[in-house]
Amino acid sequence: MSTPPPLPLAGVTVVSVEQAVAAPYATRQLADLGARVVKVERPGGGDFARRYDTTVHGQASYFVWLNRSKESICLDLKSPEGRQILEELLAGADVFVQNLAPGAADRLGLDPEGLQARHPSLVPCRITGWGASGPWSDRKAYDLLAQCQTGLLSITGTPEEAVRSGISVADIAAGMYACSGVLTALYTRATTGRAPTVDVSLFEALAEWMGQPALYTEYGGTPPPRVGARHATIAPYGPFTTAEGKDVLLSVRNEREWAALCTVVLGTPRLAVDPRFATGPDRVAHREELEELVAGRLAGLGTEEALELLEEAGIAAAGVNSVPEFLDHPVLAERGRWRQIEVPGTASPVRALLPPADLGGVEAPMGPVPAAGEHTRRILASLGHSPQQIARLLAAGVAEADG
Repeated sequence: MSTPPPLPLAGVTVVSVEQAVAAPYATRQLADLGARVVKVERPGGGDFARRYDTTVHGQASYFVWLNRSKESICLDLKSPEGRQILEELLAGADVFVQNLAPGAADRLGLDPEGLQARHPSLVPCRITGWGASGPWSDRKAYDLLAQCQTGLLSITGTPEEAVRSGISVADIAAGMYACSGVLTALYTRATTGRAPTVDVSLFEALAEWMGQPALYTEYGGTPPPRVGARHATIAPYGPFTTAEGKDVLLSVRNEREWAALCTVVLGTPRLAVDPRFATGPDRVAHREELEELVAGRLAGLGTEEALELLEEAGIAAAGVNSVPEFLDHPVLAERGRWRQIEVPGTASPVRALLPPADLGGVEAPMGPVPAAGEHTRRILASLGHSPQQIARLLAAGVAEADG
């Protein structure tokens, strides 16, 4: 049997004072790449995201999703001894990640300048709500607030009602940019010896994702309308109901596809040159007439028949799945994307998807989700603390251990 290739970040240690979604998502991606991630949690329950819900064998779905393959130590960072233990951890770390409330990291001496003065090779990564500087730097921010302030809510939903995204898009965007920023900083350190600071905000991460609507609005004169599950600036692009009551989403992005839709699916080739629908902007301008034609045709077709015709025409299309249907998706099953991971307090494993980037046969470790303070004793021992010292730290409330 051949030896599996080493994990890309084997030997890299990440220390994270993290909570909620953005920072845990960044560090979970680093753990998936083989980094050792030490999650520093507060005594008395740890990361508050552990209590968002109890749906995964008593654990929170958010927490299970974001915290596999990590080690957990519970420290009281408001105590001098707790901060000293964190400094001992940082002395052997490559990366420090935090997404504390505004001002909290500075009060703990965890600002990037102070950290790098004490640990020059450390890559500090700071995730904030509105930026580390500027007029809103002292404001708290949550995912939905970022969705509101970037204008995402104003273009999501129906003409009657704005709707938040069904997932935490600002947190996820910030976590992704934090991860890519850390990887870039590690590469910079390896090639130049300099360890740059990584700064990411929820607001600016989501602002980047709003690039197309921003350009469309600034140079088109009006913002994209809220059109439900349809595309605001491309038509036809959205769901249509078949004779069986199943929604099928189709997307026509250019004149070739439009002509194929008219000929193969609608059975009306002359529509391809109808001046109302000749170009993309024409089709958007006459969206209601266009969608009435497409909806009338698909309403007379069975779902499979509609999908077969769309496939024949070379039109991108798919059924609109529920979450249970997604969980049983044949692509994920046949491509072997599911793994099992362990969660605290139960012998029943849970399913988790492999990271989406395949790296030439290198598979993510998919390790267990830690209990709060599960590794406290082991980490303290690795830092040179004796059993007697560890017992004293636990008795004093400086540290907390699971069990």
